[in-house]
Parts: sequence; C-alpha cells; structure tokens
Amino acid sequence: MGFKCGIVGLPNVGKSTLFNALTETSNAQAENYPFCTIDPNVGEVAIPDDRLKALARISDSKSIIPTKMSFVDIAGLVKGASKGEGLGNKFLGNIREMDAIAYVIRCFEDSDIVHVNGTINPVEDSEIVETELMLSDLESIESRIPSIEKKARSGDAEAKELLPIIKSVHELLSSGKPARLLKVSESEKPILKNLQLLTSKPVLYICNVSEEDATTGNKYSKLVQEIANEEDALSIIISAKIESEISQLNTEEKNEYLLALGLEQSGLEQVIQSGYKLLNLITYFTSGPEESRAWTVPSGSNAPRAAREIHTDFEKGFIRAEVISYNDYVTLEGEKKSKEAGKMRVEGKNYIVEDGDVIYFRFNV
Repeated sequence: MGFKCGIVGLPNVGKSTLFNALTETSNAQAENYPFCTIDPNVGEVAIPDDRLKALARISDSKSIIPTKMSFVDIAGLVKGASKGEGLGNKFLGNIREMDAIAYVIRCFEDSDIVHVNGTINPVEDSEIVETELMLSDLESIESRIPSIEKKARSGDAEAKELLPIIKSVHELLSSGKPARLLKVSESEKPILKNLQLLTSKPVLYICNVSEEDATTGNKYSKLVQEIANEEDALSIIISAKIESEISQLNTEEKNEYLLALGLEQSGLEQVIQSGYKLLNLITYFTSGPEESRAWTVPSGSNAPRAAREIHTDFEKGFIRAEVISYNDYVTLEGEKKSKEAGKMRVEGKNYIVEDGDVIYFRFNV
C-alpha cells in the first residue's frame, strides 16, 4: 500500500467531484492497472509509475502490479460536525486510520454554486474544518485521560509513558492548535501516531480553482498557500472541473489536453507526489518473468524493513538483498547484464533502500 488519504472540506467546495475525478483518472491513466471502489466513499487507486512499464518490458513480465493508495471522501463538514451536526461526524471515524488528510478549499467564484457560509473565504473555511477535527480529537482525548491516569497510578509502564504525551496533546488542542504541532522525540512519535488523532496527521491543502486559474492560481489560493507555509504543510492548485474532464479521456488524450491547458501534471499526480513528500515515502521494485511490482516504504528503511512489505517472513529470515539501481537495470537491459557489468550489489541488514532500487531478497525461515 502506498498511503491512505482522507479528503475533507465544507459542502459545495468540489470535494466529491475531485474524489470521483481522481479515482476515475487513475483508472483511465493506469489502463490495465487494478482499481476498485470499496464502498461509495472509499476509492482504492493504482499509483501510475512509468518505471514499472519499463521494468516489465525488460523482464517480459506477465503482469504489472503498482503500489496503491486509498482516498476516503468524507461527507461535507459544517460547524458543529464534531457534535453531530450534518453528516460529517458520521464519517470522521473513517479517517482516523488515514496517513494524511487533504483539505479541499474552495478557491473559485460561481454564482450557481452557493457557498455554505454565503461568501468565498478560504481562511475561514480552513479554520472551520480544522476546528471540527480538533474538537473531535479533544473529545477523544478527554474520554481517555481518566483511565490512563488510573493505570499510571497503578504502575502501568505503558500508561506512565503515554500520560505526559496525551496531556500535552490535550493542552495544545484546548488552546486551539492541532496535535501535529506537538514537538515529540523520535521515540515518542509512534505513541502519538497510535492515538489516531485527526489533527496529528500531515495536511495537504488542495485549492480547487476555476479552469482559468488552473495554471497560475488566484488571490484565494495565495491565501491558502500562506496558511500552508505557516504550518509547514503543503498546498497544491487543482481544478476539479478539469480533473473531471480528464477522467473521461484515455492516456494519450489526457496528455494532449493537459498540454493544451499548459499543465504539466494531472491533479492525481500532484496529490501522489505531495503525499509521498509529506509522508517521506519512497518506492522500490521487484521484477521478473511473473510480475514487475512496486513497493512503498518509509524513506530510511533498511533492507529487512523493506522486505517486510512483501512478507513478514522476508524480514524475519532475511539473509541478503541483491540490489540494482533502476537506471542501471534499464540501461543494461535487465538483471543478467547488470550483474555481468558489476552493477548488482549484495547488501546486508544495514543497507538503506533507495528510491528506484530493483531488489531480490534472499531469506530463510
């Protein structure tokens, strides 16, 4: 799995249009890559990667298996969603297991589409969404503190470790700030992550603009960019309308259409690249006659950790990794010539996997 991304926003900002477009675009772009809708609000899509096609051609692979990502489309949030207003609260639980959250912000004017608050105000919109997520987190934290305090007093080591972190989160949320701003040590990061707080997740701001502003953005998207800069988050500009049109085209037509509009990438490609950057992820490959496949792991992963993505037995019984860089593999037309040219490296447990590595794992269990 690549990563899971929850899509949130106010009603009538183009959130569901974008969700539908992104998932359908992936299906059209990936062509024979797998795609499925898990339920009406969840879409699992293949991550397009031209490197896979090159590897499959060289290895004469029977199948191509890309890494995947999930989009979860959350019902439009409104003020009071955390307290049950509207439909938002019903779906907030769906994004607790997401790796990142995309805030879709309306950055276009259209008199035919009524804004839920009567005026276009990206700053206020982002604050409403963030506040509802913070209130939901605050409620979750406050319900846990009493039992954790009780366990800590009884000498429970895990509770003693968790208590100062959860109290710090509570203080931050109570002051109107998201949990992701909490400064924690490397050893404490897994503890914070296990709390599954909505506001502890990395945020990607998606500025939904009109077709005319898709290449340059506008005054509204600039305001969102300023918010993202202050929070050390990321912001991208997408026209949901364009993405919806792209979703109906095949790969060649899509590329021609993007070129005509002066766009270098589709919205899906922007979201994927931003997500990988936010979450610090990389891709490595396995390739052979049966299949060429992409695997996503955190940057900095050693070889056994990367092997775990394939199967836990690969990590437990890890012996060595036979590694060829993607460029060498393609330039030398495969494993055999790469090995003959001395470009295959035998690496041990301490090897840090690099993006694009083509790896064969040796293991014994």
